[in-house]
Amino acid sequence: MREIVLDTETTGFDPFSGDRIVEIGAVELYNHMPTGRTYHEYINPERDMPEEAFGVHGIGPDLLSPPQTPAPGAVTLRDKPVFAKIGQGFLDFVGDARLVIHNASFDMKFLNAELGWMNLPQLPMEQAIDTLAMARKRFPGSPATLDALCRRFSIDNSNRTLHGALLDSEILAEVYLELIGGRQPDFALSSSGSGSDTAAVDSNWRPGPRPNPLPSRLTAEEKAAHDAFVEKLGEDALWVSAQS
Repeated sequence: MREIVLDTETTGFDPFSGDRIVEIGAVELYNHMPTGRTYHEYINPERDMPEEAFGVHGIGPDLLSPPQTPAPGAVTLRDKPVFAKIGQGFLDFVGDARLVIHNASFDMKFLNAELGWMNLPQLPMEQAIDTLAMARKRFPGSPATLDALCRRFSIDNSNRTLHGALLDSEILAEVYLELIGGRQPDFALSSSGSGSDTAAVDSNWRPGPRPNPLPSRLTAEEKAAHDAFVEKLGEDALWVSAQS
């Protein structure tokens, strides 16, 4: 089973009010295990960058009004491809895999808007798994942000000083695997493996008595106190009849 854990960064909240995607990051899982294959693109949104959005992800200082001189390591966007140049490649990477997204309706809305403007196929909502909904169902009333889930599952997100699509996808993959019960869906108990370290199991084996019984952990004082308690119950007590 192939799954793509995905995140986007944008210029705002609504693609139909002029907001655009500026980054897509994705991590491939196969049978709930990371394959090491990723997808990552920065995208020129062909518009300015609002201060509020820049404060969240720090991408595109060259699109601010007025433009800022990029700090060391900052990502500029004027020199990046527009979505029309990467849209088909993104769809090719995704294929028919399930999409694992935190707050899926937000990212799917933006992705389908961008794909629609290119007359490319839309991604059906049924293809998406929403980890936000999963977390709220599993931990009702508790915070369900990505940072809160990292704290809950002891996942290191110390590098997440700003939002970034690829880093957030990598963190979300770990969160998702915890939400579904961990990274080992079969707990390595499959008998189909051919490795030499697979232990052979005798189907006729049955447990037998210990050759040397374990010593009692009951002290003499505890036994005496128990006997005195039972004696007070009388001859008709259930404990007495069960011992006879």
